[in-house]
Amino acid sequence: MHRMRLGSLESVLRRDRAIVGWALAGMVLLSWTYILAGTGMHALSMSGLPTAARMSSPMAVLQPMPWTFGYSLVIFVMWSLMMVAMMLPSAAPVILLFAALTRKRNEAGAPYMGTGLFASGYLAVWGGFSLLAVTLQWQLDRIALLSPMMLTTSMALGALLLIGAGVWQFTPLKRTCLRHCHSPAEFLTHHWRKGRDGAFRMGVRHGAYCLGCCWMMMLLLFYGGIMNIYWIAGLSMLVLVERITLFGRWVASLIGVTLIIWGGSLLAHVL
Repeated sequence: MHRMRLGSLESVLRRDRAIVGWALAGMVLLSWTYILAGTGMHALSMSGLPTAARMSSPMAVLQPMPWTFGYSLVIFVMWSLMMVAMMLPSAAPVILLFAALTRKRNEAGAPYMGTGLFASGYLAVWGGFSLLAVTLQWQLDRIALLSPMMLTTSMALGALLLIGAGVWQFTPLKRTCLRHCHSPAEFLTHHWRKGRDGAFRMGVRHGAYCLGCCWMMMLLLFYGGIMNIYWIAGLSMLVLVERITLFGRWVASLIGVTLIIWGGSLLAHVL
């Protein structure tokens, strides 16, 4: 009987893992689809080639235009979906583990509501970052430091972004945040809260650690181009490798050294 119950629980956990995993994959896939469509249409619009699709694209608004409320809202949606596409994959291990632990603890039956709230709390933090990023983009655009492809036109600013991101990789706060992101089981053990409110607050806390770990890397989008799909994908891969692999701490150090040298070489040209 005990073996039957264990087998039944394992079967349920596999089902939960599949449902939650497919839900996360769907969100990431939709976000990347939006980004791919947006970057492609933006590049086409910048080429000057006439096309009906250019006018009907939801991202056509990303051509240079005044910062109205509507335009700001579209830019915020763009940043938010970009954060979902870039950051949610590296959060998948802790979300899946949270779902499994919730099921085992028999909190509120099926874990889907609690897991959804945990993921929502995590993404809410990156939504806040997206709002700050939009504000920064607006200010950079206002003082003509952004090109039509949404990357900095100042080599000095680009160098400082690279150096700043590189130095951040070696700060104690970065190391602390990376440790929490790198150990989902340890995080959930030390920060577990009961109930749906607890699930959301745990998601916010994990999102805060993730933000502390990666915010400077995300600001590098202003250097490589907010609409540069290769730059977006490259940063996503670096964040993923840094956060979920066993050698993530070494990767973080290597990234830091590379960025400092890169930024220093650019700054040397400016000076």
